[in-house]
Amino acid sequence: MFRSLPRAAAALVAAAGLLLAASCHGANSPARHTVIMEGTRFEPEILAVRPGDTVVWINRDPFPHTATARSGAFDSKSIGPERSWKFRPKKSGVFPYFCTFHPAMKGTLRVE
Repeated sequence: MFRSLPRAAAALVAAAGLLLAASCHGANSPARHTVIMEGTRFEPEILAVRPGDTVVWINRDPFPHTATARSGAFDSKSIGPERSWKFRPKKSGVFPYFCTFHPAMKGTLRVE
């Protein structure tokens, strides 16, 4: 296949093909996202993910929180201090959520 190319050029073409294949594979792999609960806020307040990604909420406050979708699509129940909860969305949509203990604490999960 590469007989007409010098060895160095053939090696570069092969390396470029491997790099392209690796980057395409990574684009389809599920990602992990983190939301920090601290100061009675969700950070980031708005998070965009893909179906199949994992979202982890971590509570850094000294009291419990929840991540509860207004639609009922997910509910972490109580997440204690220094604890976490994981969720893997399966379908696309925009999911506003809040903390049931602190209703002014709001966030939005966008699954695109």
